[in-house]
Amino acid sequence: MLLHFTTVHPRTDTRIRVKQVASLARAFEHPVVFYVQDGKGDERDEVNGIEVVDTGVPPGGRLVRMTKGAWRMYRAVRRARPCVAHFHDPELIPVGLLLKLSGIKVIYDVHEDLPRQILGKHWIRPWLRRPVALLVEGFEWAGARWFDGVVTATPTITARFPAKKTVTVHNFPILSELVPPEPKPFAEVPPHVAYVGNITAARGAIEMVKALERVTDDQARLQLGGTFTPSGLEDEVKALPGWSRVVPHGWVERSSVANLLGNVRSGLVVLHPTRNHPDALPVKMFEYMAAGLPVIASDFPLWRQIIDRAGCGQLVDPLDPQAIAEAIDWILAHPNEAESMGRCGREAVESTYNWESESETLIGFYQQLLDN
Repeated sequence: MLLHFTTVHPRTDTRIRVKQVASLARAFEHPVVFYVQDGKGDERDEVNGIEVVDTGVPPGGRLVRMTKGAWRMYRAVRRARPCVAHFHDPELIPVGLLLKLSGIKVIYDVHEDLPRQILGKHWIRPWLRRPVALLVEGFEWAGARWFDGVVTATPTITARFPAKKTVTVHNFPILSELVPPEPKPFAEVPPHVAYVGNITAARGAIEMVKALERVTDDQARLQLGGTFTPSGLEDEVKALPGWSRVVPHGWVERSSVANLLGNVRSGLVVLHPTRNHPDALPVKMFEYMAAGLPVIASDFPLWRQIIDRAGCGQLVDPLDPQAIAEAIDWILAHPNEAESMGRCGREAVESTYNWESESETLIGFYQQLLDN
């Protein structure tokens, strides 16, 4: 049995269930099981042959989840005795160590550069952030030395872990998912742009709405999919004059994202230059490219390499709403050039930035681990 487990992510998590677990289920004869803690009960995914097991949510907040929830998950995974236990939350490092001591092969999956993220966490007191970040980085490094493997989402994260047991598996899009069922000619698409994902200040929520206020075309709209974090940010953004040109969708189901992106002319990914963003590879940027959309993105050196090489978008100062507005104006005023950028982005995803190639890396990593 190959077992993935999490106490933080939902059973619908794209990186875990839709990409990793489903790919492993197709590649190996071993049963592949996904253990979660979301209180929604057990489930059988007949399409992908995956069993989802709910180990139950202990009542309480974050601290209870990290203690009682982690212990409950440890006991469930140990009872299952999988060939490989693959976990996805840094708070489960102690669980991973206990499972390793039980003779189970353990993989730690690092989705985010958590030490850099902690420096911007609103729920941690500012004076505590740096000590906590250093503690977490040391904790991850020490745990990784015991685990059988580490899977990371970016090369920057990979560099923090032992090279011989670490592999980068990018969170690139699945090729077939983001093509709209009935694609429209670019010139017939409404003069709208989109942002789909978690809506936070550091991800440019305020700047995007302020930019729409400055866009020349009166018909321009921002199709906004996602939920606000923290909740107070929503009231702040709705108070901006540009909100009248925003079409809020709330959280968008994965099955509906392709339709949303098929009715806009560009995708926005204007993350702020916080400590972890310039080296990140946000999946939404590649999803816009997969949907054949030109991208309007933060002008970070790494992102510039990707977008300039593919010729698939415009780069802007993410802190400057006027610069974002001018990029939107250019996309709307030059439909032929913008459509060509979108085609180039799609070609880059087909050749390089796709889950199909990343899944081969993951499967090869597992094969090597199972053979040893």
